[in-house]
Amino acid sequence: MDTLLLLLLVLMVAPPCLNMVESRKAPISDYFEYSAVNCRAYSASLTDFGGVGDGTTLNTKAFQSAIDHMSQFSSTGGSQLFVPPGRWLTGSFNLTSHFTLFLHQDAVILASQDESDWPLIDPLPSYGRGRDAQGGRYSSLIFGTNLTDVIITGDNGTIDGQGDVWWKKFHKGDLSYTRPYLIEIMYSENVQISHLTLVNSPSWNVHPVYSSNIVVQGITILAPVNSPNTDGINPDSCTNTRIEDCYIVSGDDCVAVKSGWDEYGIAYGMPTKQLAIRRLTCISPTSAVIALGSEMSGGIEDVRAEDIVAINSESGVRIKTAVGRGGYVKDIYVRRMTMNTMRWAFWMTGNYGSHADNNYDPNALPLIQNINYRDMVAQNVTMAARLEGISNAPFTGICISNVTIQLSKKPYKVQWNCTNVAGISSGVTPEPCMLLPDQGPEKIGVCTFPEDGLPIDDVKFQTCTYARHL
Repeated sequence: MDTLLLLLLVLMVAPPCLNMVESRKAPISDYFEYSAVNCRAYSASLTDFGGVGDGTTLNTKAFQSAIDHMSQFSSTGGSQLFVPPGRWLTGSFNLTSHFTLFLHQDAVILASQDESDWPLIDPLPSYGRGRDAQGGRYSSLIFGTNLTDVIITGDNGTIDGQGDVWWKKFHKGDLSYTRPYLIEIMYSENVQISHLTLVNSPSWNVHPVYSSNIVVQGITILAPVNSPNTDGINPDSCTNTRIEDCYIVSGDDCVAVKSGWDEYGIAYGMPTKQLAIRRLTCISPTSAVIALGSEMSGGIEDVRAEDIVAINSESGVRIKTAVGRGGYVKDIYVRRMTMNTMRWAFWMTGNYGSHADNNYDPNALPLIQNINYRDMVAQNVTMAARLEGISNAPFTGICISNVTIQLSKKPYKVQWNCTNVAGISSGVTPEPCMLLPDQGPEKIGVCTFPEDGLPIDDVKFQTCTYARHL
């Protein structure tokens, strides 16, 4: 009798629906392994909290109830929530610390198309307003703020933003607030976003902002090439970030590096720095493969991009800024880039415009310096480079070496358009403009690329397990 009472007491106090991964005594109904920076002690499935994956039942409450319940384990080994096969309709929900969200390969998280399922939040302080409209913005589908150690991953499961309704509102001018993103993590550290497919985002796809120690790995992003502002990955006022092994088809920049807008970004003063971009493949016919700016008023520095493939894109690398932006873009290094079917290989714009409001400081001039491009090949290119600095703030320290650009059948007559820039070149075809004088073949390695690693390169993955017991 005493044994039976003890067993009943244990069952009464045991956390519902959660099982320690280490347990091997109960029969296992789900088990798999995956790679992550950190593993978790406790596991649950969305169905344990009432989730229904029929594509029509709204699961916002199930997601949020699960995450709120699992947050109690943040100090005792963390927890992981499994999204099983199915179509899981949901509005915006918030993550917690020491937590993993894992999507099965046949799981689809479907974003609700009802605006009431998207809470309104304040504009980003470094922007001062929304990007689509004055005032607030809709919370992202998967959102987190002030978090430590958060992982969003899967076996290439899908997050579908169902963005068409938002794109139509944007084009018609019917938006009262800024469109939501698919994933946004704010004021956080130790973030992993990996092995997912993101499709049809209402606007930007992945937006880490005011955060540090971030790994974005193995992400596929797909959007119609005419969809508005469907940027791929936008690190924004972030430190120590690694983006690698991603494939992006986008209606805007595949990777856009940012740090705030005009006077708001200057006042906030948080740069993006220590950023590595590796093994990225991009298709973006109307935008850049890698863009720096235009919102760069907090500064951008120490960006290292290598082994990049650009296909049918407007430009390979683009720097976007303007009078009134302030800030800086400096110490930029790009190497081993392959481009096929491009309008421009290189583009720098000092007159981008698009201000947050009319209160920007016309004396706030951006500093653009130490820009290094090397070891690149391109074919079917309409124009090699369009480099346009600012008359009283020229872009300096530009270095381009060992670059071969083959032109399209109908190229522009002038291949290098250079104004208000200064730098050098070596081993570049077609021959650059006079503002980038050729240093001769012996200087073909003149453009530098740092050989030391970034701190984020020390972050290693381990094999984790999910085990849900009957």
